[in-house]
Amino acid sequence: MAAESPAFTLVLPVLPLDDEVVLPGMVVPLDLSDAEVRAAVEAAQAAARSEPGKPKVLLVPRVEGTYARTGVLGTVEQVGRLADGDPGALIRGRSRVRIGAGTTGPGAALWVEGAHIEETVPDPLPGHVAELVKEYKALATTWLKKRGAWQVVDRVQAIDGVAALADNSGYSPFLTTEQKVELLETADPVARLKLATQQLRDHLAEQDVAETIAKDVQEGVDKQQREFLLRRQLEAVRKELRELNGEQDGDESDDYRARVEAADLPEKVREAALKEVDKLERASDQSPEGSWIRTWLDTVLEMPWNERTEDAYDIQGAKAILDAEHAGLEDVKERITEYLAVRKRRNDRGLGVVGGRRGGAVLALVGPPGVGKTSLGESVAHAMGRKFVRVALGGVRDEAEIRGHRRTYVGALPGRIVRAVKEAGSMNPVVLLDEIDKVGSDFRGDPAAALLEVLDPAQNHTFRDHYLEVELDLSDVVFLATANVLEAIPEALADRMEIVRLDGYTEDEKVVIARDHLLPRQLERAGLDRDEVTIEESALRRLAGEYTREAGVRTLERSIARLLRKVAAQHELGERELPFTVTDGDLRGLIGRPHHVPESAQDPAERRTAVPGVATGLAVTGAGGDVLFVEASLADPETGAAGLTLTGQLGDVMKESAQIALSFLRSQGAELELPVADLKDRGVHIHFPAGAVPKDGPSAGITMTTALASLLSGRLVRTDVAMTGEVSLTGRVLPIGGVKQKLLAAHRAGVTTVIIPKRNEPDLDDVPAEVLDKLDVHAVTDVRQVLELALAPATSGAAPEVPVAA
Repeated sequence: MAAESPAFTLVLPVLPLDDEVVLPGMVVPLDLSDAEVRAAVEAAQAAARSEPGKPKVLLVPRVEGTYARTGVLGTVEQVGRLADGDPGALIRGRSRVRIGAGTTGPGAALWVEGAHIEETVPDPLPGHVAELVKEYKALATTWLKKRGAWQVVDRVQAIDGVAALADNSGYSPFLTTEQKVELLETADPVARLKLATQQLRDHLAEQDVAETIAKDVQEGVDKQQREFLLRRQLEAVRKELRELNGEQDGDESDDYRARVEAADLPEKVREAALKEVDKLERASDQSPEGSWIRTWLDTVLEMPWNERTEDAYDIQGAKAILDAEHAGLEDVKERITEYLAVRKRRNDRGLGVVGGRRGGAVLALVGPPGVGKTSLGESVAHAMGRKFVRVALGGVRDEAEIRGHRRTYVGALPGRIVRAVKEAGSMNPVVLLDEIDKVGSDFRGDPAAALLEVLDPAQNHTFRDHYLEVELDLSDVVFLATANVLEAIPEALADRMEIVRLDGYTEDEKVVIARDHLLPRQLERAGLDRDEVTIEESALRRLAGEYTREAGVRTLERSIARLLRKVAAQHELGERELPFTVTDGDLRGLIGRPHHVPESAQDPAERRTAVPGVATGLAVTGAGGDVLFVEASLADPETGAAGLTLTGQLGDVMKESAQIALSFLRSQGAELELPVADLKDRGVHIHFPAGAVPKDGPSAGITMTTALASLLSGRLVRTDVAMTGEVSLTGRVLPIGGVKQKLLAAHRAGVTTVIIPKRNEPDLDDVPAEVLDKLDVHAVTDVRQVLELALAPATSGAAPEVPVAA
C-alpha cells in the first residue's frame, strides 16, 4: 500500500519532460541544449554544493503544456556529452513525489515543494499478487523474445519487487504518453502492476492479430509472385515456340488488337471491339473478365459481318429446282419465284439497300405434318443459291435462347439467331425456324415475344442480341417459319409473317412423290437396286388411298419402307426371287389388309350411314382435313329425360351449334314435315365418335341438323355425301374455313358429293383441278337445300318407326 507524508519536505527544481515520462528505477539521458533542462540541472548542481549527495531534480511530465500532478525525484548521475556530441546529463529516477506549491531557489529553474509518496507491499506476497507477478514476467518474456531482446529477459526475471516490476514497464516503447502518466500517477504498487499487465496483454493481442494479417498478406503476395513468375516463364516458353514456328511475337491482347484491326468489320462493331481490347489489356490475368472478353471477341471475329452469297437470278432454273425437289406446293413455289424476280429487278436497278433495309422475306409455312415444310426450306436455299440453316424451336421456353444471355453470366452464349448466321457464314442465309407454333413460355420469358423483332422486316436491320450488344442486320435473311396450327402462333407474331398454307397433297401428287422421291430413297436404305424391286403405280395409288389416310406423306413413306423390308427379308430367306414387281394385288400378302377402306367401298349394310340419324361432316385438324361422323338418337319417352345431351369432347362453339340446330328444327320442323313433337317431349342425344379427341368449331352445324332431320324423318343420309357449314337460327348456311383441306379429306375418303356454303364458293379456286373433277360440289345458302341434297328419298330405304309422343 502507498502512504503519503503529510508535510511537504522537499524543495526541488522542476525538469519538465515534453511527451515523455520517467518512472522510478529508470535511467535516461537528457539533452542539455534545451534551456529548461539545462536550467534545472544547473539549479540542482548549485543547490548540491551546500548539501551532501548528488544534485536532485523533479522530473515532471508535461502533456500539451499541462504538468502532471505527480513527478519523480531524479538524481543527476553524470554530466557530459551524448553520443552525438551534444552536452547531456544522465539522470536516474528514484521515487514518486507529490507536487506542491511553487517556491524560490537558486538559478533560473522553477522550484516547487514536494512530498515523498511512500509505497508499501505486504511480505510475504498474497497468492493473487504472486500470480500477478508471475503472469507479468511471462508476458514480458514473450514480448522480449519476439523482439529478440534475450539479454533483457534475465534482468526482468531477476526483479523481485512489485513496485519495481511495475515501473519497469516504463521502458516499453509501445505505451503512449497518456498510458505512462497513468502508471506514474497510480500510487498503489499492486494496482500499478495490474495496469501494466493489462497494457502488455492488450499489446500482445494486437501484435498477434497484426502478425496474422501480415502472414496472410505475405502468403497472398508470395502466391501472386509465384503466379507472376510462372506466367513469365510460360510467356517465355510460348515466345520460344513462336520463334521456332516462325510466328510473329506479341502478347494476347496485341494479337486481338491486330485481328480486330485486320478484320472487315462495320465501323460501330470495330469501335465496340477495340473498347473490349482496351479492357482486356487493363484486366489482370487473374480476373474472370479477361476470359469473358476473349470469348466475346472470338464470337465477334467469327461473325460474317460483310460476307454475302450471290443470289441465283436464274428464275427459270430456280423454278426447275423447286419442281424437281417437291411435287405440288404451287403456292410456295410461286411466292419464292416472285421474291427472286423482285430481287433481280432491285439488283438491276441498284436498289439493293433502301432505307437501310435489304430485301429479305419472312414467310410462314402452315400446314399438317408430313407435307414437306421443313425439307422445303432446304430446297428454297438451293434454288436461291444461299446457305441454309435450320433452327429448331419446338419446346424452347427461354427468351435468352433467341436473344442470347447477358455477358455477366457464366457460360453466356449468343442467341440461336446469331448462332445460325455464324454457322451459315453469310449475312443472307435461308433460316428455317422449325415448329414456331411449339414455342412455349414460362418464368424465363416468352421466346415468341423475342421473335417479334427478328421477324419484323421494319426492325430486324438493327437487331440487338443481348450477348453481342451490337447491331446485327438481319434484313437480308430469308426467314421461313413452319407451323402445324396457325392459331397456336401469337397474333402479333403471325401479323409479321406472310402466311403460306400447305393444305396437303392429292392422291395423284402422293403417287408422284412416292414414285420420284420416296421410293428411290427407301430402296437405298433397304439395300436394294432400282432394277431389283419395282412398285407399280396402281400399288402406290392403293397404298396412298387405302393403307394411309393423311395430308402428308410420312405414313406413306413408312408403308413403302415396310414393303421393301418385307421383300428384302423374303429374298434373304430364299422365299422370293429378284427382280420383283409389286402390284396392288401383292400388298395384302406383304403388309396385311388395308386400314382405310372408303365408305363407298363397304357393303351397304355395314356403312355408318346405313341407319337414319348418321351424317358425314368435314373438319380440319392439326393433321389436315378429316371426315367426321355425327350420330343422333331419341330417348325413350318413358325412361329418358327431355333435353339435349352432347358427347365426344365437344367445345363450347360446337355445343352452341348443336343448340342452334335443335332450335331450328323445333321452329321449322312442321314446314319440313318432321315430327317436331318428338323433339319437345323426348331427350335428344348427339354424339361425335372418336370421343377421346377434343373437337370444336362452328362448321358442323348443318351436319348436326341433317343427322337430326334424318332421325326424325326416317330417311337415310346418302353415303356419298359429306358436308360442312355453319347454321343460323333461321336456317341460313354461313361460311367456314379450311375448304381446301376439307375437300381433300373428302376426296381421300371416297366421298363424291360435297355440300359447302355458297359464300365459300370462291375458295374452290385453291382446290386442285384433279380433285374438283372427281367431286360434285354444291354451294348452298339454306338448310332446306342441304336436306334435299343429303337425304335419300323415303322409299330408298326402310325407314324405322319413330315413336310419336302422345
